[in-house]
This record gives sequence, structure tokens and C-alpha cells, in this order.
Amino acid sequence: MTSAAPARPPATPGLTGAELLRWYWLKEELLTLARTMGVATGGGKQELTARLVAALDGRPVPAPAARSPRRPAALVEPLTAETVILPGQRCTQQVRAWFTAQVGTAFRFDGPVRAAVAAGGTLGEVLEVWRTTRQRPAGEIGAQFELNRFLRAWRADHPGGSHREALDAWAAHRALPREARALHEGQDTGEHV
Repeated sequence: MTSAAPARPPATPGLTGAELLRWYWLKEELLTLARTMGVATGGGKQELTARLVAALDGRPVPAPAARSPRRPAALVEPLTAETVILPGQRCTQQVRAWFTAQVGTAFRFDGPVRAAVAAGGTLGEVLEVWRTTRQRPAGEIGAQFELNRFLRAWRADHPGGSHREALDAWAAHRALPREARALHEGQDTGEHV
């Protein structure tokens, strides 16, 4: 018989940095804690977590990274394969709609496509990147995309599983402390990764 996993504490200034790192937190929870503590809220989740850990442990809090220059505005309609996209272009719903119209609902902004959009060029050139990268094996998903990493592994282990089952497994997984998640990921219980 195994003991039940400990319950996740609330995100309060009374936590230690180690305890904050022990659990999975939504970015909104981290933002609320940062605002409560007077810690800068800019940047990505990993950067915000590092600032909170430093503040909770009484260490100097690193300044947020400098913001990147303003990104280009929305593209001028109508979009065509010859539409020029400037470096730094975001993967917007406008851009997604154009690609979906070209290739169908299978279109996704994956790593190679996001990089091609951000690099600039034309929509046609990015479309070619999408077409030439379809046969490649799925690349590594960055650590900051923990949900995506989990879902890919869960679907590989449960090919007939539904999206609802995958999300339920994710909810159970993220409720575990880090050390239990690491043990859990190494074994297939039939419930989650």
C-alpha cells in the first residue's frame, strides 16, 4: 500500500522556492503570487518562476529580460502566397486561417513553421516549409510546453484514448508533486504517463 501524495499548498508568500518548484502551477497562479509579492510579472512562465523562487528564498530577484522590439502589425488582406511577412511576425489567427485554407484542418503551427514565420519571407515560402516538414518525425517539445509533452506521450501509450481521457490524465498528473510525477512518468499504470 502506498501513501497518498501530499496535497499541493496554496501559492502564497509563505512557500519556499523549493516548494514552489515542487508543484505544477498555472501561469495565472504565478502571476497572482508575483503581484502579491511585488515581483515583476513580465516574461515567460520559466522566467517568472525563477524570479518567484529567488524572492521566496530571500535572494536578489533577477530583472525581467528586455522585451523584444514591437512585432509587425496584422498582414494586409487579402493574403496570398506572395504576401510578405516581416521578421518577427507572430503566428496569428489571421495567418492560421490562410494556411488552413491552403492545406485543410490538418494545419498546425509546429516548430519549423513558427520559426519560418518569425524569420520572415513570404507566406508561400512558409507554406513550402510546412509541406516539406510533414514527413519528418515529431521533434522534441520544449520543456516549457509541459502539457504538450505529456499529451504526446499519453497518446503514444493510449492510442485509442479520447481527448477527455487525456485531459483527465493530465489533471491527475499535474496534481502530483514533481518527485511523484518523475516516478509516474517512468511507468505505465494504464491511467496516465
